[in-house]
Amino acid sequence: MSKHKLARFAENETFQNLFQHTSYNIREDGFPMQGKWGVEYFHNDNPIVLELGCGKGEYTLALAQRFSDKNFIGVDRKGARLWRGCKTALELQLPNVAFLRTAIDDIFYYFGENEVSEIWITFPDPQPTKERKRLMSPHFVAKYQRFLKEDALMHLKTDSRLLYDYIREVIPQQQWHLQEDIEDVYAGGAPDILTEIQTFYERHWLEGGSKISYVSWKL
Repeated sequence: MSKHKLARFAENETFQNLFQHTSYNIREDGFPMQGKWGVEYFHNDNPIVLELGCGKGEYTLALAQRFSDKNFIGVDRKGARLWRGCKTALELQLPNVAFLRTAIDDIFYYFGENEVSEIWITFPDPQPTKERKRLMSPHFVAKYQRFLKEDALMHLKTDSRLLYDYIREVIPQQQWHLQEDIEDVYAGGAPDILTEIQTFYERHWLEGGSKISYVSWKL
């Protein structure tokens, strides 16, 4: 492991806005803030929104800046990526942002029943041969439902035609409720939140001519 990465891991240990799976024995002792994020971390009762597979937290940070009346938590398993998001949130003094380092498989250990109002999944790995590993698959959604509010909203933004077609098939199969379906976000008419927030990789894909799609639904 490079000295650069080791230095970031060391700094991660000092961030008050980062919660890491290495700090808790969640299977035996649980996560002490489960069900208490609003009271104990954000100190308000605003809706909690997750971004799963947030990488460096670009979308998490941008959403938090636009919606000060919501609390945002970026979730990823890579500490080196989360270092950037945590540091930027502190530099910008964003009180409505936190980051959680854990595998998505274990996410239900960290949130209590009816604690989360929305989930964003932005440009996830399409897992072309492993449908069960797709972050919007029924397998994962069953985990999310353990902590989502009854009317929770889910968002998928992707450059993958495979994922776009997949979620459009799964939604009626699972009797979920489609809210919005935009095949090409940049063709015109999409909400500003979908066109004004762009990650590094989204810009790269756009420059390469990729089409960006968006679907939202309620469970």
